[in-house]
Amino acid sequence: MANDRRADDRKSDTRHLDGRQLDVRPLDDRKLAVLRAIVQDYVGTEEPVGSKALVERHSLGVSPATVRNDMAALEEDGYIQQPHTSAGRIPTDKGYRLFVDRLAEVKPMTAPERRAIRHFLDGAVDLDDVVARTVRLLAQLTRQVAVVQYPSLSRSTVRHIELVALAPAKVMLVLITNTGRVEQRMVDCPGTVGETVLADLRARINARAVGQRLPDVPELLEALPAAFEATDRPTVTTVLATLFEALAEQNEERIMLAGTANLTRFGHDFPLTIQPVLEALEEQVVLLRLLGETGDAGMMVRIGRENAYEGLNSTSVVSVGYGSGDESVAKLGVIGPTRMDYPGTMGAVRAVARYVGQILAES
Repeated sequence: MANDRRADDRKSDTRHLDGRQLDVRPLDDRKLAVLRAIVQDYVGTEEPVGSKALVERHSLGVSPATVRNDMAALEEDGYIQQPHTSAGRIPTDKGYRLFVDRLAEVKPMTAPERRAIRHFLDGAVDLDDVVARTVRLLAQLTRQVAVVQYPSLSRSTVRHIELVALAPAKVMLVLITNTGRVEQRMVDCPGTVGETVLADLRARINARAVGQRLPDVPELLEALPAAFEATDRPTVTTVLATLFEALAEQNEERIMLAGTANLTRFGHDFPLTIQPVLEALEEQVVLLRLLGETGDAGMMVRIGRENAYEGLNSTSVVSVGYGSGDESVAKLGVIGPTRMDYPGTMGAVRAVARYVGQILAES
């Protein structure tokens, strides 16, 4: 009977993880506890873990011989490995994956940490400052490389469009989005702009555009010149052309990076050299693709070779969406070695994303 149970434990259970196939063998609670202890000790000590150390540090309730047998089974199934002869064991990417999926509990931020986050982010004066503060804060909290994507203009909506007369034939156009971004454009009009016409144009634009997604605005406003007198249409057309130009320019995706120097603390975590990781971090398209894989509904954790970009195969990426409502308008996250404090990192990433979303909603 015991042999039959062990055989059942070794049966393959093929699951899909974010579109990638992963071969997982069912483990009993004791082996899962041993794996959790190995991950926690290795992340904390940076040293391969032996059975004696596990028994001394953790209340596993079994003998060292039983732990050795469990470690042998975990190694056979690919969850841990021996880096070199006579050493203890370290988790593999597959072991970290199981730890994150089944064993790790997201570590909540303490009350003082939450107050510190809120106080730091509340001091931001505009969207650029919010993003800059967020990426610095995330790098400091996690001691990893932090990446923050600017709110996507394709998902942003118009909060207000202001038109201000600066001279008889010059108008300043101000576009304000729901994410707090403010864009200003100077408009040189073909003739003198009367205050009545300007006020009418401002009211009509806002009536049609406020609350609408930025990519949808041009279609909503394209027929607007026909609502004005023929003598005013050239001015209206010029103002709208400037607005459409501003909307088009803002479709470019932008990110901000901080904490690259943190990687120097983990030099021994990268098998050969840290150079491929640094090169990957310089490629904005790579980082945008990584963040783009994060769904709106929850957190994404990519471990080791789950990262499609080869230069990041020795790293893990923890990311989540943030926004001013139910739908995320951008993503943020951290990149670090696979030997990562996953519960603490996931907790910090989630907390920061939540506070940034609240700030955007209040701005």
